[in-house]
Amino acid sequence: MANQHVFNDRLPVAPLKIAALESCSDLAKKVNDHIVNFRRNDAEELLRRKQDLQYRGYDVDSYLLDCACPRFGSGEAKGVVKESVRGTDVFCMVDVTNHSLTYKMAGYENHMSPDDHYADLKRIIGACSSTAHRINVILPFLYESRQHKRSHRESLDCAMALEELHNMGVANIITFDAHDPRVQNAIPLSGFDNFMPTYQFIKALFKHDNTLKIDKDHLMVISPDEGAMGRAVYLANNLGVDMGMFYKRRDYSKVVNGRNPIVAHEFLGSSVEGKTVVIVDDMISSGESMLDTAKSLKERKAEKVVVCCTFGLFTSGFEKFDEFYEKGYIDSVVTTNLNYRAPELLTKPWYVEADVSKFIAAIINSMNHDVSLETALTSSEKIQDLIKKYNTGVIL
Repeated sequence: MANQHVFNDRLPVAPLKIAALESCSDLAKKVNDHIVNFRRNDAEELLRRKQDLQYRGYDVDSYLLDCACPRFGSGEAKGVVKESVRGTDVFCMVDVTNHSLTYKMAGYENHMSPDDHYADLKRIIGACSSTAHRINVILPFLYESRQHKRSHRESLDCAMALEELHNMGVANIITFDAHDPRVQNAIPLSGFDNFMPTYQFIKALFKHDNTLKIDKDHLMVISPDEGAMGRAVYLANNLGVDMGMFYKRRDYSKVVNGRNPIVAHEFLGSSVEGKTVVIVDDMISSGESMLDTAKSLKERKAEKVVVCCTFGLFTSGFEKFDEFYEKGYIDSVVTTNLNYRAPELLTKPWYVEADVSKFIAAIINSMNHDVSLETALTSSEKIQDLIKKYNTGVIL
């Protein structure tokens, strides 16, 4: 591990600071711990090579910036940075999906919405921008990314937010599994990186179930709709298995909860009978579509149904998932720790978590050194190495 994150005599572009908003504090602490370990390993490795890394603030106990967004009784807020950021490379982290945080306004208690979190992000940027060397933003769930294109007379909130961050001086925007990464066309001259947690999915899945057989006769990857095809193709090709796809037949004469209701899921692909099927998508919102897909696969005699989604939002609760697990329609649900997870979710027998904190730490560490992100990116070779270890019985 020491060699993987040592950049020889390449110094950081500026001292590192991680400005983690309260919504993202748990994830940021894990990321910080990984970076601390990376850099302590760096120092030891460079000492072994008889190289000296003369850089103040490189090897410290914490890179977390002391900042907050307190609110007045009127509901208004301000961003406060409680230490100097002059000349630093600031990485702001925020989870716009964290609905657990509340604030009081005129005596009423309000849950924070994505708009509130985004406003707090801008407040912290505003408090840093005049003196920081560079500002970067980590939005694990890209703000308003589900509204990535215009249909009739609609706002383009995600594109407008990206333009606003660019105009505020943000140099790089880092996100994961964007609903449609083409939204980056709104800021073609700015840094925009969209990362996929495929390696973390596979590792979590292998740790959870050591009975999986990685071949075409026993495993298959399923895309729940045409939008997830790219994710499914990449995963299936790396595992060396077949893939299938569902497409949604919708009733376009009706609108329910802001969308056209799904009439049926039609399947395209070879037989799933007796196989473990892995459904891959970017998010579970209400989960209705995902559960319908899982049930349909079980009715086609799939042996196991595993759901892999980057963001588990579960906006309609967990009751339906509990019911489908008890009925045997789903065997496990794998999501990342990139967004807020209710404590209740972590106790569910069907839930498996893929930890992405080390991945984020490697991205931040590489960007702070201004080196190629190839050392941080999950390559196909790394996935292949993981599969070989799994097949030979190595404990991951």
